[in-house]
Amino acid sequence: MAFERVLIAGHGSIGKRHLRIVRDDLPDADIRVLRHQPAATTPDLADGCFSGLADALAFLPQIAILATPAPYHLDAALALADQGCHLLIEKPLAHTSTGVQPLLALARRRGIALQVGYNLRFLPSLARFRELIQAGAIGRVLSVRCEIGQYLPSWRPDTDYRKAVSANASLGGGVLLELSHELDYLRWIFGEVAWVQAWLGRLSNLEIDVEDTAHLTLGFETDGAGAGPVAALSLDFLRRDTTRQCLAIGEGGSLRWNALAGSVEQLVAGSSEWEAVFVHRHQRDDSYIAQWHAFLDGVRNSGAPLVSGDDGLAVLRIIDAARASAAAQGLRMAPASE
Repeated sequence: MAFERVLIAGHGSIGKRHLRIVRDDLPDADIRVLRHQPAATTPDLADGCFSGLADALAFLPQIAILATPAPYHLDAALALADQGCHLLIEKPLAHTSTGVQPLLALARRRGIALQVGYNLRFLPSLARFRELIQAGAIGRVLSVRCEIGQYLPSWRPDTDYRKAVSANASLGGGVLLELSHELDYLRWIFGEVAWVQAWLGRLSNLEIDVEDTAHLTLGFETDGAGAGPVAALSLDFLRRDTTRQCLAIGEGGSLRWNALAGSVEQLVAGSSEWEAVFVHRHQRDDSYIAQWHAFLDGVRNSGAPLVSGDDGLAVLRIIDAARASAAAQGLRMAPASE
């Protein structure tokens, strides 16, 4: 199947990345960019630019990548899906689970591919971590420790962090939405989440109107062989020593994944030494390229996407539950003198 018309909605850092990858892969395609602000010139690598959704719809794209802030996803996705356009929607699928089901139902009726951009699933190191867990390398998993932290002003050094999506509630910012990769891959590896407890807040002096820190406890559904694992997940915009890692503790040992190193290490029961069992150093674009190729393969072969719209909705439901849990925080401890 030849793809002649591609639309990329959004021209921020992630939109530019998608544009570069699509242009490299489809050099002869007519690629247009949709921006909410009128552009004086067409962006590099694009063949044209729209400032309104109506003009973008008239272009009749066969494929669209939605890389705008999350609150803008649903309106554009519904209109494009109704025209039969296949959709790769950047994470998160939306800023709340409300209104997502009609989009998924429309995509099914129209027979279009809808993939959510949780690109970490395409990292070989994370895939290997999952394979080892599911193969029983450490036995039944009992507990999980997962964390992601990076100092927000350092995240995109060429932009003012205060104006970026991450810092603004109206654009779908905050650690829960912006760092929701962790929620996606924890589901992917350990199964469906049965319950959530959460604390959310702003601990720093960063000039933002969203949470900069979240601490979640997630209980996973049992597989019938005992209680499901419990995960402690920490997300923050504060950490100067950037980290992204996950540790699984099982009955037969432990397994840990380090995203930055591209490594998986194992400690078997009875040993005091960690052993590297997999290392794959990836370049920044690698997982996005693999994600794009998987999306195209799904469109061409009518295959199920690795990250479906239902997966995107499941993440949003966890986020909604975390917000509800945080809003109903427990009793404060009494002073020690009482």
